[in-house]
Amino acid sequence: MAEDLMEAAAARIEASRAAQDPDRPLVHLAPPVGRLNDPNGLLLHEGRFHAFYQFSPLHPRKLVYWGHASTSDLLHWSDHGPALAPDRWYDSHGVYSGSAVHTGEEIALFYTGNVRDEQGGRSAHQCMATTSNLTDFRKHPKNPVVDPLPDGYTAHVRDPQVWRTSEGIYRMLLGAQRSDETGCALLLSSPDLLTWRFDGELGFPDADGRFDQFGYMWECPNLVRVPDETTGELHDVFIFCPQGIAAPGEGFQNVFACGYLVGRLEGTQLRRTGDFHELDRGFEFYAPQVVARDEPGPATLLAWVGNAGEDQQPSLEHEWVHLLSCARDLALRDGRLVQRPHLPFEAGTELAPQVVGGDPHPLAPLEGSRSFLLDLELDTSAATGWSLVIGSPSSQVRLDFHGCQLTVDRSATRYPHGDRRVVSLPSTPRPRLRLAHDRSVTELFLDDGALSFTMRSYLDPEAGGVTLQADGQLQLLGGRANRLD
Repeated sequence: MAEDLMEAAAARIEASRAAQDPDRPLVHLAPPVGRLNDPNGLLLHEGRFHAFYQFSPLHPRKLVYWGHASTSDLLHWSDHGPALAPDRWYDSHGVYSGSAVHTGEEIALFYTGNVRDEQGGRSAHQCMATTSNLTDFRKHPKNPVVDPLPDGYTAHVRDPQVWRTSEGIYRMLLGAQRSDETGCALLLSSPDLLTWRFDGELGFPDADGRFDQFGYMWECPNLVRVPDETTGELHDVFIFCPQGIAAPGEGFQNVFACGYLVGRLEGTQLRRTGDFHELDRGFEFYAPQVVARDEPGPATLLAWVGNAGEDQQPSLEHEWVHLLSCARDLALRDGRLVQRPHLPFEAGTELAPQVVGGDPHPLAPLEGSRSFLLDLELDTSAATGWSLVIGSPSSQVRLDFHGCQLTVDRSATRYPHGDRRVVSLPSTPRPRLRLAHDRSVTELFLDDGALSFTMRSYLDPEAGGVTLQADGQLQLLGGRANRLD
């Protein structure tokens, strides 16, 4: 008798020990059991955010489902169990990444079905499931819904993003690999979500060929329209993960790159593109996706706080691994994305203005806290350097600011993948810093979201709080501290 994969997942969730883990975050989405990776099918529907995600409840068994959770405030998540299981011939080895789109009558979920044969070969199928209530999900009887693509591409074609244009036509964006093992993105169109026409590769006619051979595979592509805060002009931002690129500048130190281009989409051409910019400078950040909305609002993004091949974490002792970032609202400033965390920094305790000298200065409202939000406005003009330390002397994450450099040091944590990173910063005597620390994950935002830095940060369970220290005098002009625990 065929295995009931939904029943097997339910049994693992029922027996899960994840809730007992002192490292489990309070306000970041984590799986009820097993492994989480890419966010999928993100949408805001009738005032509630829904996140589907790559979910392996039987981990380390490699069977990928779609998990499902929802929230009304992007802080407190309700788990709804798996939505889709790999139980058809066209997705037998994994319900892989995809997106959601509102049709007006129902919600369609698009994903890549992964299939492997006994010889190790693979095939990928673009599939659709539908739901009218976000509780019951039905795979379409005509799956796979995308006919075979023209020659010239390998089986590495995946991660469909689908949206509806103002003319009522649906478009699909796919990450792909050409037969010569170079990466690209493909565009398709459909009047009804079932009959898809191949329109061609996403082109960059104004980029002087810079992206013609840019890595060997492009994953998790997203196109999103974002306004410039200064001019009000709308731009199309192409977010994607090109695997195998050489670092085009400072950064790009993770297993695979994750970044964006800004331009204007005309047909299949992204015109007026500039440089490829890294989206987040932290140790763990990949596979971002923008939330599909059924109401006006800012572009909102979540990402996987992880890297390929880096699953050996302390969380595995409690039978779960990985989580999603906090939600970030996107805007453009001077041609660059800014990411503003969708978190209640304005709540909590107001910090009085004060001067911090050479002695460590603990922030009293956060003493002992392992889950908090911190918003600081500083005057550093009388300091040659300053530091912010999360945790204790023996178990800590250090953020050291000297001149125009930030050094992030997590060598005194329990996380084994990378310990130190240096980031160049603009020179400003009055920096604004926002920090979200949630037990085993830390997200830093500087200059009103112009720079973000995301990382796992496994401190000892008794290591909490935040300390400021300065070489010279550091003026704390104000801020707020919001405990979440």
